Amino acid sequence: MSKNLKLIAAADALPALTDNKPARKGSVEERMYHEIYDAIMEHRLPPRTKLTEHSLCEIYATARHTVRKVLSRLAADGMVDLEPNRGAFIASPSTDEAHDMFELRQMLERAVLDKLASLPNVRTVIAPLRKMVNDERQAFLTHERPRWIRLSAEFHTALAELSGNQLLVTMMRRLVSRTTLMIASVESPGHNACSFDEHDEILDALEQGDAALAQTRMAHHLGACAERVQPDEPGNFDLRSVLGRST
Repeated sequence: MSKNLKLIAAADALPALTDNKPARKGSVEERMYHEIYDAIMEHRLPPRTKLTEHSLCEIYATARHTVRKVLSRLAADGMVDLEPNRGAFIASPSTDEAHDMFELRQMLERAVLDKLASLPNVRTVIAPLRKMVNDERQAFLTHERPRWIRLSAEFHTALAELSGNQLLVTMMRRLVSRTTLMIASVESPGHNACSFDEHDEILDALEQGDAALAQTRMAHHLGACAERVQPDEPGNFDLRSVLGRST
């Protein structure tokens, strides 16, 4: 009973989780984090683009320690690689690493679905995810691309959150971020990187308590994502033009 209550509490916290990045109207640190995050997820800053501290200090008119905090947050999310004596670069997983990450995601997400499908109150537990998928669909239809991409990725970390295992959540957040980086941008919902229709189908299976069906649908979904992995691109972009800032 206590485990079920814990899962319900996690579900109640999901709206905050899926919108856990404070509004851009806040601090310079938050605005910088959001704008770089969106630029990476939209593929406006391709893999291996160097994020120089000096340039970011000028673009955002802020101190170096603030830039370093943002880069550390992005690195923890798996979006940026920090290389000793070289600096920060947009993450660029190799093809082999991508294969390994998707293979690991298949195993982890299969375990999450198995756990959730066995809950007697699964409909209540996953109810916040229905709203997330609706928000994801609406963001796509209203051309809010950064929000759509973010919600598409966060659906998977939100599922992991419902497991009640925080270590799993941390692993999933990094895996989802890095695999999303490698998926090509597309425009139609039937071929997008992370389809909200497929998310709904996974939730349908969970509501039925059918772990096998949910796992089959998730495997198909992740397989389609893996097929859209794009080749590495050289990174040589002017940060100021991409981030839309001036000195």
